[in-house]
Amino acid sequence: MRSLFFVLVFWHCIQLEATAQQIRQRMEAWLETPASDREPLENMDFSKKRLKKAEAEYFTNLLFQDKQRQLLDAHEREWDSRQLSLNELKMPFFYQTFGEEPTEGRSLFISMHGGGNTRPETNDRQYENQKHLYDEAMSDLEGIYLAPRAPTNTWNLWHEAHIDDFFTKLIQLAVVKENVNPNKVYLLGYSAGGDGVFQLAPRMADRWAAASMMAGHPNETSPLGLKNTPFALHMGALDAAYDRNKKAEEWKQLLDSLERNAPGTYIHQVVLHEGKGHWMQLQDASALAWMSNFTRNPVPKKVVWKQDDRHHTVFYWLGVPEEQIETGGEVIAEYDPVRNEVNILSNYSNRLHIYLNDQMLDLDAPVTIKYQGATIAKKKLHRSLPVIHQTLSAKGDPHLAFSCVLTIIDNKRLEE
Repeated sequence: MRSLFFVLVFWHCIQLEATAQQIRQRMEAWLETPASDREPLENMDFSKKRLKKAEAEYFTNLLFQDKQRQLLDAHEREWDSRQLSLNELKMPFFYQTFGEEPTEGRSLFISMHGGGNTRPETNDRQYENQKHLYDEAMSDLEGIYLAPRAPTNTWNLWHEAHIDDFFTKLIQLAVVKENVNPNKVYLLGYSAGGDGVFQLAPRMADRWAAASMMAGHPNETSPLGLKNTPFALHMGALDAAYDRNKKAEEWKQLLDSLERNAPGTYIHQVVLHEGKGHWMQLQDASALAWMSNFTRNPVPKKVVWKQDDRHHTVFYWLGVPEEQIETGGEVIAEYDPVRNEVNILSNYSNRLHIYLNDQMLDLDAPVTIKYQGATIAKKKLHRSLPVIHQTLSAKGDPHLAFSCVLTIIDNKRLEE
């Protein structure tokens, strides 16, 4: 009997390996089909098979390579011509490379110029100035310094809704064309560009390793989303136009308070340069070296997501359906790898998606889901090819790819 048992186990293992090999072969065949001719992956019977950890890693790499091929096919000419397109808008950009390339890939500094609601020629001059504004600071650093030209000439030129999509494409192309490390992408900007940093740093916080605001105004934005994104703020102490210096003081107090309540997670540096007005005579350039010390954590254990008026359906490992989004709505959630659980602390949406991967929890063991400490469910999850494909397609970032998704209904139950 014992011999028969081992024979059956051995045969079962052979069958499982054969099934896994078939899935790989069929997936590779699906990828060989032109993207425009492919059946939706979720409709393919092989995509419904449960994946092991190693298989999820394999298919994540495979799908990421496919995403990069598609990106090059569609947009490589834009990168090579130094001008991105989105609908009717154009975003020219300039970049230069500094230092030796690290093994893990280059850093990317995206630097936004000043200007705003003025003549195009004025914004053009600001763009030309931004191209080499921090050459001296970059000479001691490693990375690609990239200065884009705003697609419009409006007062909010760096935080209009289209900027998020432009920068998503820009980062993806920099990764494939210049071997940029997605975990070493930094955002900075001066004056109107600083206005943009105030807005884009929290609302796209899952993309940045750190951000630095120079001489800008926050308008209505909130710092809550910066929980896992180091943030530098440089302002001339005499920069009184639009109360910029007063707003800088207010943000210092806000960030100080957030850091006191959650030590080590709202890392920040606020410097008001004495005797300086709107032009800080490059004293703010020290922010580039400060930022370069940080590396993005794409799956932080606790996330604070405050929805901006430019809506996003995903943020780190959380998601909300488009129709459920509320401007100003807050979601706070955390996971604990020791307890193998997720705890939702605050959530405004009737449907909340929680994306998980093997870097976060043990997906081979039951995962506990809680709302404000009360258990909603405890169940074994399964890794899914369509979920990997969906999350990779959203941002084209392998570090923001997930193999499992849970949907919480009314903070009370899991959608089966």
